[in-house]
Amino acid sequence: MIKAVIFDFDGTIIDTETPWFEIYRELLKMDYDFDLPLEAFARVIGTTNGSLFDLIDQSLTHPIDRQQFKEKARSHYLKIKDDLPLRNGFLDILNGIKNSGTKLALASSSNREWVVGFLDKHRLIDDFPIIFTAEDVEEVKPNPALYIKTLEALGVEPNEAIAVEDSANGSLAAIKAGINCLIIPNDMTKNLTFHQNTRMIDSYLDFDLARYLKRETWS
Repeated sequence: MIKAVIFDFDGTIIDTETPWFEIYRELLKMDYDFDLPLEAFARVIGTTNGSLFDLIDQSLTHPIDRQQFKEKARSHYLKIKDDLPLRNGFLDILNGIKNSGTKLALASSSNREWVVGFLDKHRLIDDFPIIFTAEDVEEVKPNPALYIKTLEALGVEPNEAIAVEDSANGSLAAIKAGINCLIIPNDMTKNLTFHQNTRMIDSYLDFDLARYLKRETWS
């Protein structure tokens, strides 16, 4: 049997990414008359967004004030973040994993305050005894460091774990760490190209625990 399931957070447990895209797109259009392509935004999901601002700067007469823009976007986001729901079917899968005795962990490229804030609100913090975030590594996904640290803390081998991801950057980090990776994309990531060694399902409603917790499934 698989001994551990490691969840990504943003876009995987809660779709935090669609609101970010909508806010970025609205502010960029209003303040800079720049039309943000979904494809460009989707490519940086699961990692840092420096390359996104590089793309934006190439299209503007003057570089964007990144810090000022991020602060403005964050203030808009804080107004709606408490209303964001868990992804449909996630709780059932989480409870199924817990009932199976399989270990749980979380590995996110976001900062700890962001992740823990959501987990506290949804009373999930006790379900993830092991949490690694951006502060714990020098490089976030697609670098495998977050997953490597998580495996060490879990005390399991890579082929004894599953990573549940929604983004190409996140799934690449898992694959580089040697972990079996299950993709459950959202509207922002469903059209991305994923590594050939990943598996993909449409939603948590298609998450067959009996199947995916068997190591033979991933052989």
